[in-house]
Amino acid sequence: MRILVVNVNTTESITASIGEQAASAASPGTEIVPLTPLFGAESVEGNYESYLAAIAVMETVRAHREPFDAVIQAGYGEHGREGLQELLDVPVVDITEAAASTAQFLGRTYSVVTSLDRTVPLIEERLHAAGLSERCASVRASGLAVLDLERDEQAAVAAIAEEAGRAVEEDRAEVICLGCGGMSGLAERVAERTGAPVVDGVTAAVTIAESLVRLGLSTSKVRTYAPPRPKKIVNWPPAAR
Repeated sequence: MRILVVNVNTTESITASIGEQAASAASPGTEIVPLTPLFGAESVEGNYESYLAAIAVMETVRAHREPFDAVIQAGYGEHGREGLQELLDVPVVDITEAAASTAQFLGRTYSVVTSLDRTVPLIEERLHAAGLSERCASVRASGLAVLDLERDEQAAVAAIAEEAGRAVEEDRAEVICLGCGGMSGLAERVAERTGAPVVDGVTAAVTIAESLVRLGLSTSKVRTYAPPRPKKIVNWPPAAR
């Protein structure tokens, strides 16, 4: 089984970290292929960058020539999953939905700890659109930019754990979701400081993708995610200016 794990930003070191975490959760015989978008922002922390990343991820997957059995979109709260589901005949799993749905097996309520406060509304909207918001106790910001997560991992763990602890104590969350692909690999240390289960969306997505492939299931093409209708697309890709 081969699974593409697509970072939503163009920072290669984050792609590598995400790929390593995905591989750690993969079953024997599953090949993880980490991909960096062909274009886009070095970090995704707002609507413009998220929509740009959605196009970049779709085009990067479309350009991949080797066969694959599933795709994981490794950006928390980002746009584009629906477009991938239209384009592909294999399962598509988004780490936002993978983390939240997994959390609901582990406790009555969950909270998400993400990067900057400006990303909180995006995550809330994506959870609502996916039908996963009812049991979400809160979405909290650690105050860290995405690229800060790499610069000082110890400080990152401390900031994330602090907000996770507040989510447990103040919001009555019973499970914590790491709300950024760049936080991949930090779950165990955050769990040690909070006492609550902590879900890493990347590893959750790998296990879900593997299960769907083994079950022989993929996205319904009956209505919502039917393939795009054949038509002329003007000036795409855009010419260099």
